Amino acid sequence: MDREVILLGTLVNGIAIAAGSLLGTFLTGMRKEIHETVMQGIGLVVLVIGLSMALEAQNFISVLLSLVVGGILGGWLKVEDRLNQFGKWVENRWKGESRFSTGFVTGTLVYCIGPMAVLGGLDSGLRGDHEVLYTKSLLDGFTAILFSSSMGSGVLFSMIPVVLYQGAITLSAGWITQFLDKEALDQVIQQVTATGGILIIGIGINLLGLGKIRVGDLLPAIPVAVAVALVMIRFSI
Repeated sequence: MDREVILLGTLVNGIAIAAGSLLGTFLTGMRKEIHETVMQGIGLVVLVIGLSMALEAQNFISVLLSLVVGGILGGWLKVEDRLNQFGKWVENRWKGESRFSTGFVTGTLVYCIGPMAVLGGLDSGLRGDHEVLYTKSLLDGFTAILFSSSMGSGVLFSMIPVVLYQGAITLSAGWITQFLDKEALDQVIQQVTATGGILIIGIGINLLGLGKIRVGDLLPAIPVAVAVALVMIRFSI
């Protein structure tokens, strides 16, 4: 099967995010009161999304371990600061767009974390079936309209990690299914979903102004969650 064919679902997903983000930029000229209300609504929805994902966990100790180790790595690598520096560079390019980092991190996490991204990528790679990713594209496109109208151009750039992430899963689908059986794969997805859900809760808290959680520094918790899940599978924990 041609690579262009198996990557079709991922490419459509990226285009949907880009189209929704660009459409959302036309909705930015709203009054301050309306903008704040919309941001609060988005914050509440993001909290619910994160909570529903976090509750997928069957072992919260492993999730906690992923967050602690990931947080230490993220702090050492200064992920949050680097994202902010990149955001400031983009601000200058985009004539004062001041919410780049928030939009980029929020979009990346919401679009990448969850069963649809993984299972959709596997379906595309193994069977050339893009139905899951087409459905995800519709959801992501509509969400991108709301996100970009309130959080700016960073949402548009989140399509890059989405395409790279899902594309990598699609292209390596055969290897993944040889390495992990269905039960093991479900455990990895569950661990990543629960860990990512807690990060999304952190984004929701930030959007609501209830605190300032350095979600960027917690991003390494996602690959750590994969490693923790694989160790648990290996030693039947």
